Amino acid sequence: MPDLASLDLNADLGESYGWYKFGVDTELMGLISSANIACGFHAGDSRTMRITVELAAAQGVRIGAHMGLPDRLGFGRRVMEISGEDAYDYTLHQMGALNAFAARSGVPLHHIKPHGALYMMAARDPEVADGIARAAHDHTPGVAVYAMPRTALAKAAERYRLPLVGEFFADRPYVHGQVMMFGWTLEQIGSPPQVAQRVLAMLNSDCTGDIGTVCIHTDTPGAVAMMTAVRDILTAAGVHVRPPG
Repeated sequence: MPDLASLDLNADLGESYGWYKFGVDTELMGLISSANIACGFHAGDSRTMRITVELAAAQGVRIGAHMGLPDRLGFGRRVMEISGEDAYDYTLHQMGALNAFAARSGVPLHHIKPHGALYMMAARDPEVADGIARAAHDHTPGVAVYAMPRTALAKAAERYRLPLVGEFFADRPYVHGQVMMFGWTLEQIGSPPQVAQRVLAMLNSDCTGDIGTVCIHTDTPGAVAMMTAVRDILTAAGVHVRPPG
């Protein structure tokens, strides 16, 4: 059994836009301890941000800025050539937008987490990672950064003395220890019990100490059943679901 007292569960939420409803935000909000809320670049809009922040605040869920590339058509999952300064400006802009709604609801901005292609770019590109971490530090000194361990973004967070929360993806396959963020099949993700077993295997592995949060995406088919299965297996292992820190 894992030697771990608690673990954060997070989901990428607030990705609806106008009349288009996307994901199962309301159902997931009751199962998670922190929410990454889209800030209007890759998805989301003003009203969606307000409603999602209000929902999180009402349920005591920590709020994070889920910053993406300015690419609505590609849902922020297409790689773009950007500089470190671009990454800085995109991050500062989106943090500021979400923070306005967080302040209105009387809750702090707890963390940041890049979305999609920006997340993977920040994992491998030190310049992009530095722009993100520097903007986070300038906007909210001490804000937590959700990132995969030992990546460029993880190192940048530590450089700016931002709390690092190592992330594991329950609803993504891992190949030779590397997450397969795009191009997966539903068979590779597996059923809710298989997703839960993936988390348990991670907790029983040598990398347990690097992980502080586990993610399931709101647009993954069966996301609610998967998150429920993960919570159940954590409870059975004596691990409490709590926000980091």
